[in-house]
Amino acid sequence: MRGVLRDMNVLPLRRACALAAVAAACSGLAACGSSSSSSSSSSSTKTSSATTASGGGGQQLKLAASESGGLKFSKSSLSAKTGAVTITMVNPSGNAQPHAIAVEGNGVDKDGPIAQPGKDSTVTVDLSKPGKYTFYCPVDSHRQAGMQGTLTVQ
Repeated sequence: MRGVLRDMNVLPLRRACALAAVAAACSGLAACGSSSSSSSSSSSTKTSSATTASGGGGQQLKLAASESGGLKFSKSSLSAKTGAVTITMVNPSGNAQPHAIAVEGNGVDKDGPIAQPGKDSTVTVDLSKPGKYTFYCPVDSHRQAGMQGTLTVQ
């Protein structure tokens, strides 16, 4: 009987400890995610391809590699405000070739990693000067085959 009473007292204590651990983890995650809302006060004139990044206040642009009808991106033009810009290029799993994303212009020249089909390539650049930049696929001769576009920074 004494062992049963001891086990009955341990169970509520274990539950309380488990609940405290879950509460601490949730509050820690909430604190990590709450900082992004303070940096998302940009104007509403952004194009649909530009969104505020979840950390650091930069912008995120997304596009995809396309191999149907030749090598190209899903978008031939992008827009962003000056500052940190992250471009993520999705290489769909139905594609046969690796692709990547790169940005150049106004003193910027940076390539993202090569992405096999089904993977993404991401590049982050500081575009502090307004103007026209070129985004392109730096793999083999993909740029010359048509995988490029214009990024306008205001």
